[in-house]
Amino acid sequence: MSTEGIMRRSVATIAGAAAALLLLSGCALFAQKPHSTPTHTRTASPTPTPTGTPVRSGIGSSPAPSPIIAPVLTPVPSGTVVAEGDVASPKGSIHYHYRVVSNGDNTYDAQYSGFTSTVPVPVSVTFLETAPQVGDGLTYHGVGDFQLGGPTTGTAAAASTVIGGKPSYLAALVTYSSAPSFDGVPVELGPNKVLAVNSVHWSVPVRASNVHPVDGGATPGANGTVTATTASGAPRTYLVDSGDAPAGIAARFGIQLTDLYWLNPDLPSGTDQKYVLAGTQLNLDPDSL
Repeated sequence: MSTEGIMRRSVATIAGAAAALLLLSGCALFAQKPHSTPTHTRTASPTPTPTGTPVRSGIGSSPAPSPIIAPVLTPVPSGTVVAEGDVASPKGSIHYHYRVVSNGDNTYDAQYSGFTSTVPVPVSVTFLETAPQVGDGLTYHGVGDFQLGGPTTGTAAAASTVIGGKPSYLAALVTYSSAPSFDGVPVELGPNKVLAVNSVHWSVPVRASNVHPVDGGATPGANGTVTATTASGAPRTYLVDSGDAPAGIAARFGIQLTDLYWLNPDLPSGTDQKYVLAGTQLNLDPDSL
């Protein structure tokens, strides 16, 4: 073979080798990468919100508290006569007429008319929860204490005084001596001696309220006992048990905590709240206020 033929064969061999190398390189460059395992992320689907329902955002959101509704006690209409009667002392020396009339604001006027007296000392009148006996000496002047006047020569002018709060717990109208001292008067006419006692028959209408306690039964925090009910069967008083708490008691009777405090304004208070003591009797009747 000639020298020229040998050179041509060498060039062809080199070209073929180069082409093979290029082909192998291309295969390496374009080879498919192995598949990686996909990572799936779970996304919560939002719950549809009904039209008109407010949407609250934020971690730990809680429902808005119910609005506090102020307790209401509707007074007995003004001018309503809730008690009335005539008074005569046992010896007939004192006479007068009384009546108790609503002022329409949870106060009442005790009105006195036709007063006459032949006793030689001033005479006063008061309402008491417990009736004394004629001849007793008063140590407490009760509710609506009022001086009617001294001995009369005719009928005294009508007079009145205000009684605060519902008065129907007051059992007796008591007439007594307002003598300044025992000097110069019989012992039975001395200071604070009871001269007449009259039982009072009340006809006070039940006042309407938006507070209506209903006993839901004993629960933790309200394990005490209902000790009295109203004429309609609603709970009237509740005896606090050990472990009771104001919030638990309010929940048991289906009322607001502010209602319980309103019904019991004399509860003892701490720095920022009120509390109850075992053995305490709570009021649950708005009409008792």
